[in-house]
Amino acid sequence: MPAANRITRLTVLLTLVFALSGCERAANLFASRDVPLESLAAEDIYRRAEFELEDSNPDEAARFFGEVERLYPYSEWAKRALVMQAFAYHRDRDYEAARASAQRYLEFYPGGEDAAYAQYLLALSYYDQIDDVGRDQGLTFQALQALRGVIEGYPDSEYARSAILKFDLAFDHLAGKEMEIGRFYLSRDHHTAAINRFRVVVEDFQTTTHTPEALYRLVEAYLSLGLVDEAQTAGAILGYNYQSTEWYRDAYTLLTGRGLRPEARGDSWLSAVYRQVVRGEWL
Repeated sequence: MPAANRITRLTVLLTLVFALSGCERAANLFASRDVPLESLAAEDIYRRAEFELEDSNPDEAARFFGEVERLYPYSEWAKRALVMQAFAYHRDRDYEAARASAQRYLEFYPGGEDAAYAQYLLALSYYDQIDDVGRDQGLTFQALQALRGVIEGYPDSEYARSAILKFDLAFDHLAGKEMEIGRFYLSRDHHTAAINRFRVVVEDFQTTTHTPEALYRLVEAYLSLGLVDEAQTAGAILGYNYQSTEWYRDAYTLLTGRGLRPEARGDSWLSAVYRQVVRGEWL
């Protein structure tokens, strides 16, 4: 049974355990936290870890899952405990430890029934830190790589759809960071530096939500530098792909206000993009 499904069944399992009035050993197991672990079977330690997880103690749960692996390293319970330890660490927001446990599972049990879930947890351990990394996008790139591992390695798994969604969001996040830096440069009149950032969005992140604004900012920046051919070409691409957006309307106003119009002109990098996107000339 996949680890995620085991979590959803945890409450039911525990209820059944306590419902067995004759099972004094199980009752003592959860009533006391001083029972020597060496005296317990692998399953008992595993159930105790699940109890701690359900009792909102993910750090303790991770510790007990680790004890299963330590005391019974070659058992089936150790195999289950390893991926559950990654889950517990992730719930405790100890992302580095979650990654380590998930990676160990993938190394020890590459064909295991929970391999897809371990890969997904590995990806989440990067993805859930994206908003905390400021302008350092290293974790975002690692999240994309790990999410691709889910999408390509386990396309039929229950985690593939979620991984695709998160991949798109992480990809959009990278483009957003480029836009943020580009706007900063533009506000300081560092037009060339700003253009370099917006160019990255147009060339490398064409499928993201930031492309229309990036094209508009290119119109704005190129006009400020007096490079009208480039500005008109950026406007032409914007008009072809995003004519209904406010970014095209604003770009059209900027260009026509100077007696210009959106059209492909010159032989810049934008002209190459125009030929590819509008004319389909990829060679």
